[in-house]
Amino acid sequence: MSRDDLLKIDGVVTEAISGGNFSVRVADDRIIAAKLSGKLRRFHIRVLVGDRVTLGLSPYDLTHGLILSRERLAPRRAT
Repeated sequence: MSRDDLLKIDGVVTEAISGGNFSVRVADDRIIAAKLSGKLRRFHIRVLVGDRVTLGLSPYDLTHGLILSRERLAPRRAT
């Protein structure tokens, strides 16, 4: 299954579990177990509790997901 076949939804990380696994709360108050995608691991993108993320869900199993991206934060202004 390619990434184009995944259902994309937004959520908020509620719990960080060891090994790159997370619990993510989606819009309808469901908790989904998710893990980091390969690109996030490769480029050492850190995902913390409270971050808004985009999940990719397989249409066959809606209880497990893949964290595809983390929402970009506003750039800090130099003072």
